[in-house]
Formats: sequence, structure tokens, C-alpha cells
Amino acid sequence: MTVSLAAVFFPLVFMSGLVGRIFREFAITIVVSIFASGLVSLTLTPLMCARLLKPRGHGVKQNWVERTGGRIEKAVLRVYGNSLWWFLRHRWISALTWVACMAGTILLFMAVPKAFLPIGDSSFLWGVMIGKEGSSPAQMHALQDQAGELMRQDPAVAATFTMSGNGQFLASNQGLLLAFLYPPQVRAPIDAVAGSVMGRLATIPGIFPFMRPFPVLEISTGATNTNQGQYAYSVSGVNSQQVYEVSQKLMGKMMEYPGFATVSSDFFNNTPNLEINIRRDQTRTYGVSEARILNLLRNAYSQNYLYLIKKPEDQYQVILEVKDTERAHANDLSLLYIRSDDGKNLVPLNALVDWKTSLGPQNVNHLNQFTAVTIYFNLKPGVAIGDATNYISKEAAEIVPLTIRASLQGEALTFRDTVRDLTILMALAVFVMYVILAILYESYVHPLTVLSTLPTALVGGLLTLFIFGEQASLYAFVGMFMLMGIVKKNGIMIVDFARQRVDAGETAENAIHEASLDRFRPILMTTLAAIIGAVPIAAGYGADGASRRPLGMVIVGGLVVSQFITLYVTPVIYLYLEQFQENVLNRTSFFHSGHSQMPTAAHDGAAD
Repeated sequence: MTVSLAAVFFPLVFMSGLVGRIFREFAITIVVSIFASGLVSLTLTPLMCARLLKPRGHGVKQNWVERTGGRIEKAVLRVYGNSLWWFLRHRWISALTWVACMAGTILLFMAVPKAFLPIGDSSFLWGVMIGKEGSSPAQMHALQDQAGELMRQDPAVAATFTMSGNGQFLASNQGLLLAFLYPPQVRAPIDAVAGSVMGRLATIPGIFPFMRPFPVLEISTGATNTNQGQYAYSVSGVNSQQVYEVSQKLMGKMMEYPGFATVSSDFFNNTPNLEINIRRDQTRTYGVSEARILNLLRNAYSQNYLYLIKKPEDQYQVILEVKDTERAHANDLSLLYIRSDDGKNLVPLNALVDWKTSLGPQNVNHLNQFTAVTIYFNLKPGVAIGDATNYISKEAAEIVPLTIRASLQGEALTFRDTVRDLTILMALAVFVMYVILAILYESYVHPLTVLSTLPTALVGGLLTLFIFGEQASLYAFVGMFMLMGIVKKNGIMIVDFARQRVDAGETAENAIHEASLDRFRPILMTTLAAIIGAVPIAAGYGADGASRRPLGMVIVGGLVVSQFITLYVTPVIYLYLEQFQENVLNRTSFFHSGHSQMPTAAHDGAAD
């Protein structure tokens, strides 16, 4: 049992990628704990039982709790035993129930919305505001101050921080917005606060605001920035004009999806530009070199750092530039004069250069050396990233031609790969469990009896998520792996005891009935212990407990459903497979079971 339980989590140790590093710690901890528990169970536990357990049996005086508990246990076992005989005589009901659970697991796995990591409530909002293309620093500073004032007017906001773009961390027409909120106990949910703050910012003419809750736990993929949105989708190719056209079409389709709170891109194609043409014939006539002209423009407009003045109490940077009032318009270039190379003449700059204004891209972004446009999007509260990525993939298949490469980036790409890898790992874990159980049982069919408990468990966990409107996040997948290990253990106990009774000469029907009764109490005890331990997680207690609720819900819901179904379905599956082994597989030496088989006799009454 210990080996088979460890087999559930062992594939997670070898999972690759960012999520693999997270699961690796969890899987190693569980696997080591299981082996340590098995070692203690085989050594220390028998020793403690021999030393500490008191004599039991007939004639030993029992206290009130033991007498009451014993009567309740006998009554429950009597009801369970009689009802189990009824299900064994009407096996088709249990078989149909198992098929329904299998179909429900598949349907619910596709229906339950999937997410990567829950946002949680960090009491911190992060966002940007995008101004008009070509906005001056002074204009952005004014918008920045106005945005900070509106954010502070929200009753949930305790403090703010704003910063306008400098062309490096942020584009020149963008501003950074941070809001620190009051504790969750004295304000609305963080999603509602983010919507309220963004609604206030949207009243400022000339800006496009983005505000979202900062995640409690965030995995940085390093693939793209998240200033304009939490998720990203990139379009790249050799033909830049085609890339721009395709990206705008796809962005228009994405705006039609009701689940997106914001959709934007890093493509700004209407930025005012000033093209300066050097008239080389004139520069030779006046004796002015091109390097001197470029140096003049750099000193006049680029905030050129010249020198550092150091004082005993402070230091000052000397920056050379033209006054703000004398460089606001393109025609202000005519105010500049340049000295000839020999230093004898001052020449007006407009005699040496021509200029014209135009509209063009703010910058040309690249991905893997190809021209690219990245589309950023945020989700509305309650919308799953899985549904959003499915919509984008469907629309991209119709819009994006074969000459253009389009793919998810950043956290959205990590989410898609994670769901795919976890699905494969769950299938691999089931296969490894089957191999180990087949070796232990020396049978090809009875491992399937144990594994038949998994659909009844997963359907309960997924159904709980569906009923309560929770998403199947990374935490929920952790709960599914734990659920598989716990529920499979119940099937192992029943099948193992049944096979021992069959080897002792009992019929298969009596053996599975008595094994179910014998293991009813430990199965109930382990299930209740696991449920009680998971209830606080499912209720969302603790700091940021709402993020971990899917983990507890999967465990609690799966165990509750599987507890009622497995006790009736597993015995019937055992009988069907035992009959298949005897009538079909035993006819060939390769699949023949080494265990003695006795004819199955129909039971004509209630439990003995």
C-alpha cells in the first residue's frame, strides 16, 4: 500500500518547467512522508500496540462510550451489510453508477473553468495609464497628479504611488499607478475595489487606465512584461505590415469577448515624429560638419549630462538643454545657431537642415528577431483563463495566416502548458499505480478494481468545484493528486482482504462482502480524518484562505462522494473482474492467476 501511494506522487518529482519546481517540493515531501509512515507502521506501531493496548473481547468491562459506540457500530454495519447484499444481487445498478461517474468526471473536467493561480487578496493594486501618443512629460505629470488624486478619493485606498514614463521602464506616454488598500475586513473585495478605482480613472480625458489586483503568489515567466495586462498573446513575422494588420484584426475580435476586462497592445502607430534632413551641399558651403550638427541637437534636446559639481554637503549634476519654452514646437529649430568648423562664423540651423513632421510607430518591438505585436488582456472577476485562451486560440485559427506566428506568452502560456502536463501526469500516475498493484496482486485485473475508485472520487471533487463556482486552479490539481492517493487506499484494503478470503476457500461473493464489512470501520476513520483536516482549507480560513479553497473543496467533496459510492461500487467491480479472470483470462497460461479460485455461489439471504 505504501509503494502504491507513493506512486501517485512520484511522477510529479520529474515534472519540468516552472510549475514542476513547485510540485517537486510537494511531491518529494509527500513521498518521503509516505515511506517514513510505512516504516513506522511496520516497526514502531506493533511495538506500541503490544505495550499500550489493553485486553479486549468478551468479559472485559466497557465504559459508556465503548458501549454506545459499539451499539452504533453494530447497527451501521447491519444496515450496510444488508444493503450491500442487495447491491451484489443487483450488480447492474453499481455498474451503471460507475459508468455515470466516469462520464461525469470527463464532462466536469471539461466544464469546470480552469485557472493558473488564484489572484488572492494582497491589498495592493497595480496598473498603468496610457496617454495620447506624443504626450509631453509635462502633460503626463499633470495626468499623473490627477490620477493619484482620484485614486485617493476611493474609501478603500489608504495610499498611492504614481510615476510617469521615462522611455526606459515605461513608454513616454505611460504612467505607473500603485494603490495600497485598507485590510480586507474593512473594505469590499479586492476585485470590486479594482473595478471602482479603474472607473474613477476612466473619467480623466485622454488616458486609458488599467488596474488589477496584484497576485498574492505570482510566477514570473520572464517572457513579457505585465504593465498593460496580466496575460499576453504575441503575433510575429517577417512582414511587419502584415503583422500589424493581423494583430489589429485579432485585437478587434478579442474585444468582442465579454470575459475580458481590458484589451490593449504595445503597437502605437500614431506617434508624432520629426524627421530632420541634413542638406549636405549647404553644410560643405558653410564649413559645418555633420558631427557638429548632431552634437548640437544632442546638447539641445537630450538632457545631456556634462559634469558633476561636488560640494561638502551635496553634489549637483550639470545638464545642458534648451529652455522648455524654446523647444515646444518644431519651428523652434530655427532659433538654433551653430558655429562653423573653423570657429569664425555662426550659421542658423535652418540654413543647414530641413525638417517635417509625420506620424509613425512609437517603437518597433521584436520577438525572436522578428517584428512582433503583443496583445495584453485582463479578465473580469470570475472568468477563467482557460475559457479565455480557448477563445483566443479559436479566433486566431481563423484570422492568423500560415506566414505569421501567433502564440500565448508569459503566464497564459505557462497555464496552457501546465494543464497539459498535469493531465499527462495524472494518466502516468494511474499507469504506474496499475503496474505496481499488478506486481503485488500477481493479477492483471484486480488492480483495475482498485483503480475503479478514482472516477467516483474525482467526480465528487469536480462536482464540488462546479457547484460552488470555483475554478480548477493549481491548488485544485494538488488536491486531485491527494484525493487519488487517499481513495485508492480504500480500494486496496477491500480487495486485499477479499483475496485472502478467496485463497482460504470462500466464494468470491462472500469474500468481498465480509472484506467490505471488516474494512468498513478503518475506511470510515481514515476518510473522516482526511475530511476534518481539509474542512478548514475548504472554508477558507487563514491569511488569503480564499485562494486555497479549491484544494480543500476537491478533497472534501471527493471523499464524501466516494465514501458513499465506493463501498457499493468496488465490491461489484471486484466480482465482475473476478468472473472475467475465471472465465476468460484463466484459459491462457500467460494471463492465468496464481491464486486459487472457488466457484461463486449466489447468496440466498441476508448477511451471516
